[in-house]
Amino acid sequence: MAGHSQFKNIMHRKGRQDAQKSKLFGKLAREITVAAKLGTPDPAMNPRLRAAIVAARAENMPKDNIERAIKKAAGNEGENYDEIRYEGYGPGGVAVIVEALTDNRNRAASDIRSYFTKAGGNLGETGSVSFMFDRTGIVEYDHKAASDDAMLDAAIEAGADDVVSSESGHEVYASQESFREVAKALEAKFGEPRKAALTWKPQNTIAVDDETGEKLLKLIDVLNEHDDVQNVFANFEISDALMAKMGG
Repeated sequence: MAGHSQFKNIMHRKGRQDAQKSKLFGKLAREITVAAKLGTPDPAMNPRLRAAIVAARAENMPKDNIERAIKKAAGNEGENYDEIRYEGYGPGGVAVIVEALTDNRNRAASDIRSYFTKAGGNLGETGSVSFMFDRTGIVEYDHKAASDDAMLDAAIEAGADDVVSSESGHEVYASQESFREVAKALEAKFGEPRKAALTWKPQNTIAVDDETGEKLLKLIDVLNEHDDVQNVFANFEISDALMAKMGG
């Protein structure tokens, strides 16, 4: 169990939080509704819904908003969303995966393609870059939840594949198949995580210079701004100096 990954820190820069809260809550509510529609509205029986609720709580989304999103699904209200994965290359040939929930496929595809083009990248076919990533589960805890050794021991016992502990917290990775059991075992020991979800983890990351890194971060920001985009993943690393400059 070794290795260090910077990709999550790069991918999840929240920035301008107050201005973004309502947009973020809208995206979280959309994921909750879709998860509840696809499965059962009971989070104990629906792992995807459970993960969506954990994500919403981590962002301090009001309980009423969460319950309203679940009720929408139970009452079969609201729009029907298609789940789409876009794949392409950003500046510097960096691989980018975009997960979207949209009620208008043509609009989403057109907008996302234009973002890639304007950034000097290009959108590819599905499967064009995902082979460079592993589809894996991640369970995250604040650093104070446990010592590095205690988290490592618990993760090994639960059947996890990898643990990365740093000042920003603990990241426990598990295969798609074992993810739910690993998350359940850790929750029993350390309480509710700040995040539990399936993610795209790069098999390798590319170190980029600051100029390219700035273009990539701007592309990721503009993608995240889009109402239909739920998650963005990429396989690059940037310098600490650029991270600080961009408010990462």
